[in-house]
Amino acid sequence: MSELFERLLRPYDERRRAELVAAYTAVEHAAEPVPEVRFAALREPALRRTVEGMLALSGRTLVRSDRTKWISGYRDDVAAELARDPECVPPVRDRAVLTLVLIHSVAIPRAAGRLGDDSWLSPFPTPVDELRRRTQLPVGELDAALRRLRLAGLVSQVKAGSDDSGGFVPGPQFHRLTPAARRRLQEELILAAGPDSPLAAAIRARRKNREHQGENT
Repeated sequence: MSELFERLLRPYDERRRAELVAAYTAVEHAAEPVPEVRFAALREPALRRTVEGMLALSGRTLVRSDRTKWISGYRDDVAAELARDPECVPPVRDRAVLTLVLIHSVAIPRAAGRLGDDSWLSPFPTPVDELRRRTQLPVGELDAALRRLRLAGLVSQVKAGSDDSGGFVPGPQFHRLTPAARRRLQEELILAAGPDSPLAAAIRARRKNREHQGENT
């Protein structure tokens, strides 16, 4: 690792180098955002810029959470490029199941005022029975999709009250969304949950206008 970052780490002494590598490792591998109080290289702006540079070598960036916590995620331009690669996109069935989890764990509680506008993590699990009712997938295929989503960190299984079968909420990968990615996901969820709503129409019009402006530049 030190060889990869040698150019960026060269100006620092051994202690600072260790702090930078520790912060980089933490934000890349932690399941939850890392409190900056634990890492000098996240607290100090100059060192944090160096961590950003280290992450940028692999198309990553720092994502702020709760003002004083940090985690890494793909830069928006890199994420857009990866999304065009079929090998990097989950199967259609997995995406459909994930959309159901997002609708029932995030969109519906948010519409009821029980969840913040910018939160993609939820204390409102989608029961397994609800997923079975809302999808036409056979039970075996639904269970397989949920397994793949759990392994990818896109959903987490939690207890749903007294229901022993539990339920599903968005997984830890949602911590890694950049602000722009959060906005795009929110738009996609609106389009999926209410395609005929005025808000969905406004989103489509705004996107069409951006595309038109792009063509004319």
